Amino acid sequence: MDRPIIAFLTDFGDQDFFTAAMKGVVAQINPEARTMDITNKIPHFDVTAAAFILKASYRYFPSDTIFVVVVDPGVGTSRRILIAESTDYYFVAPDNGVLSWVIKENKEMTIREVSSEHYFIPRKGRTFEGRDKMAPLAAWISRGVYTENFGPIANDYKQVIIDIPEREGNQIWGRIIYQDGFGNLITNISERDYLELAKRTEESSILISLNQREIPIRQSYHSVEKGELVAILSGQGFVEIAKREGSAAEETKSKPGDPVMLAVKDR
Repeated sequence: MDRPIIAFLTDFGDQDFFTAAMKGVVAQINPEARTMDITNKIPHFDVTAAAFILKASYRYFPSDTIFVVVVDPGVGTSRRILIAESTDYYFVAPDNGVLSWVIKENKEMTIREVSSEHYFIPRKGRTFEGRDKMAPLAAWISRGVYTENFGPIANDYKQVIIDIPEREGNQIWGRIIYQDGFGNLITNISERDYLELAKRTEESSILISLNQREIPIRQSYHSVEKGELVAILSGQGFVEIAKREGSAAEETKSKPGDPVMLAVKDR
């Protein structure tokens, strides 16, 4: 690989040394590797949120990027470390479901459980496997070590449940799957779900309901007045509920997991 990219996704925050230590390990093994962060502000231990953020971002990186995901409530236990290889990318992560979205989108992935400790750093602790195991694995991949050297193929691995919206007539039932830093609420109702419903009616007659609030679907945040709620098709390909220049989460007192309904407004 020519100046390979290793991208980190963690719940470590930015006040501690954790991500820097992982980058230091990479630099020792492969000084030519470029390291960058997707984010280190995943809500602590939130595997489902990390899985979604990885899904929303990985395709925008160059081919051969190596993703290291360290959102790991099971650190120090017997849970495995996985290396997943798709046609274009590599993923190093704990076996806790954090790769669920990318596995769903890449049917031809090869997934291995790491069994060769030869590639870990020699002086390792019990509670920082991101530094001691996952970062060095990514660094060795960036140096061209083939993934079959790390361990056997894993035929079973943990996956988080990816909720699929349910449809009945002109109603689609879904739920909030992610809240971003602006307080926008991303649902699991996809752009395709919305467009199929929109074929049957005018866009202006479609509403999304959340906590007894009916919110119109519009083209952009600026389609409504400041302080009003609006639903749009987000850049991630899902219906998103927002408040113009405010927080939809605070306005609606909603959070990930809450139900939503997309429907045609009664005339």
